Amino acid sequence: MSRAFALLALSGCLSLPAQAQQQLDAAAWLQKMVVAAQKLNYTGTFTYQSGGNTETSRITHLVGANGEQEKLEVLDGSPREVLRSNDEVKCFLPDDKTVIIERRWQFKGFPALLPSSFGGLGEYYKIHKGDLSRVAGLESQLIILEPRDSLRYGHLLWADTSSGLLLKARMVNERNEPIEQFAFSQVQVGGTIDRDLLKSKYSDQSNAWRVQNAHAEETSPAAGDWILKTPLPGFRKSAGMKRQTGRAGVEAAHFVFSDGLASISVFIEPLADHEAKIESATYSAGAINVYKRTVGNNLITILGEVPPATLKRLGEGIESKKK
Repeated sequence: MSRAFALLALSGCLSLPAQAQQQLDAAAWLQKMVVAAQKLNYTGTFTYQSGGNTETSRITHLVGANGEQEKLEVLDGSPREVLRSNDEVKCFLPDDKTVIIERRWQFKGFPALLPSSFGGLGEYYKIHKGDLSRVAGLESQLIILEPRDSLRYGHLLWADTSSGLLLKARMVNERNEPIEQFAFSQVQVGGTIDRDLLKSKYSDQSNAWRVQNAHAEETSPAAGDWILKTPLPGFRKSAGMKRQTGRAGVEAAHFVFSDGLASISVFIEPLADHEAKIESATYSAGAINVYKRTVGNNLITILGEVPPATLKRLGEGIESKKK
């Protein structure tokens, strides 16, 4: 073996542990972001951008003897306010005089965008550290999640180097173009935060508002009437439930598939006799892509922050066991 070839082989062997170590370091940063979003007290203002739309919100998150308490207030456009107490979420819509009550698993908001577990995430994303920079006046570490296939989008995450709190999150397509972004413009982590910031502006007047309970029940036996012929690599069913549709007494099956970062929701609801069947179609609603098709007398609607082709592949593989 020549000296040059030996050195080349040695460098290749040494690079593998270095790459593995970098992925471990990056994964440790992801875990810091999860813990910080759940366990730390913080308050601040952030912007959400998707396409040409921009929205500004203020968030306050406090942890105490009663667990997590959080308030999110949208500062522009139609007023909205979201209060969370551990797993219960209340969304106040003053324009409609409505309060929507749901469970936290449906509510994944900035800066708590990441799942609690990252098992298998490295199989479908290349996870590595980027540069240091500043976000909202704080030094931040960039963590990059680059998809290994075309089924999912990429993610760039900036974490506060001191606390680990996620300060900025950007989702990008295959051309590294931004699809959506969250970013703090001002944030306080720790210190003294006034608990009055958690109080709702509408709690006194909302007693007379319409209450919509969006709690879902566990999947009914009818969910077994459907099969998935073309599963997506990395996406596993993380939840299954039944929901009431807009028609009295009519239920829809709702399934959630996730790769640990991206999530896809599948809704299957029976069509009424007077409702026309539709051709398969894909469209976008902001950062969310939607795919619809009719199977028998059922409408299948699939949506998620993944490429349209991913939704179509999943949707075309859903078939009824009843022939």
